[in-house]
Amino acid sequence: MRNGLKVLLGLSALLLFAILLFAWQQLYAKHSVSEVSLVVSSGESSYAVARDLEKKGVIDSARLFRLAARLNDKATKIKAGEYAFSGEMSIMDVLDKLVAGDVQLHHITIPEGLRTQEVLRILAEHTKSSQSDWQAVLKVVLKGEEQEGRLLPETYTYTKPIRPKEMLNSMVDAQRLILKSINPQSEKELRIMASIIEKETSLDKERPLVSAAIHNRLRLGMPLQMDPTVIYGIWKRDGVFSGNIHRQDLKSDTPWNTYTRRGLPPTPICNPGAASLRAAANPADVSYVYFVADGSGGHAFASTLEEHQANVKKWVRLERKGLQRKQSQRKHSK
Repeated sequence: MRNGLKVLLGLSALLLFAILLFAWQQLYAKHSVSEVSLVVSSGESSYAVARDLEKKGVIDSARLFRLAARLNDKATKIKAGEYAFSGEMSIMDVLDKLVAGDVQLHHITIPEGLRTQEVLRILAEHTKSSQSDWQAVLKVVLKGEEQEGRLLPETYTYTKPIRPKEMLNSMVDAQRLILKSINPQSEKELRIMASIIEKETSLDKERPLVSAAIHNRLRLGMPLQMDPTVIYGIWKRDGVFSGNIHRQDLKSDTPWNTYTRRGLPPTPICNPGAASLRAAANPADVSYVYFVADGSGGHAFASTLEEHQANVKKWVRLERKGLQRKQSQRKHSK
């Protein structure tokens, strides 16, 4: 009887060992996963996570996953977020990834020179959310302050689910860091000047020269007469801009029209990049007060009206030649 009991116990132990060995092998056995994405919500149970993983083919057994999570005291340590699974993975690999919070990273690039509404539209489209919601969150982030010109154009990294307040705070704080390194007398004036520089040129080498022209005009009491400020004023007044600025637009007064009003406009006209912010604080040591397009993508700068008028004539000639060339090309294409 005792011998039979010993044999039975031995067989039971052997069977238990075999079961544990099989389970261990299954936990660490790798199988191929092809580009599967899974979003784990905050507070989601390990049971629900295991079910979704099995349904998507990331793991073979939800039951084994739950067992491994409980035995390793990880059932309540799975972190929320969006996860990407691919390649050869075991159940333990998947569990470790979820516990480590190795979430999928997303990137979004905000170009320089966009109005705040344009930035918010990009964020809304990129994250498939509402622009009005982003607008409301930005109002909270800035505590009701002016929204134009406060977001630093840059490439930002985020995880899902998207947190608008966190994202906008990072964009506002990124600009604050730039301003802290510059330490201007007036952050508001610097933002306004930087926004005009951003709209006037896309060439880094020209930014300090445009900055010098702005500083010199302000010092001499000259109106800035910068076309982008006129365009912004039209947009603020009408909600749209045709894309072409006309002579009558220069005479149409708005708070942002630097042809009809002296000094800086009341707010920035776009969100300037770091280069323009630094250029606004560090103008070139030149006497330029005029500049006009030179036909090569840059500008011709001048210190006197005579020099500027000569540069304008050159630009007009180039414009006419370009127009004639286009008309000739249209004729030949017919």
